[in-house]
Amino acid sequence: MAKTSTLEKNQLRKDLVAKFAAKRAELKAILANPNTSDEEFFKAQRALNKLPRNSSPIRVRNRCSLTGRPRGFIGRFGVSRLTFRELALSGKIPGVTKSSW
Repeated sequence: MAKTSTLEKNQLRKDLVAKFAAKRAELKAILANPNTSDEEFFKAQRALNKLPRNSSPIRVRNRCSLTGRPRGFIGRFGVSRLTFRELALSGKIPGVTKSSW
């Protein structure tokens, strides 16, 4: 099980990403537009740099929803590989069976 403080920190990042998503998308659209003047471009760039670092979606870590494990995350199911194996072998994930040949 991951430390509670680490899970809380990641949750804070998720909240900040949701809070600043619209503002960040608006500024990125200005930066991506080839018709933007140099003044507008640099103004948008400075505004983007002033946003909190943790509001960037790249800083959110994928974690297992049950254990909080950061590695071996299977996005389709939202759990780590170890938790996935336990749930699959116990039959708690529908449609998943152990393969044998």
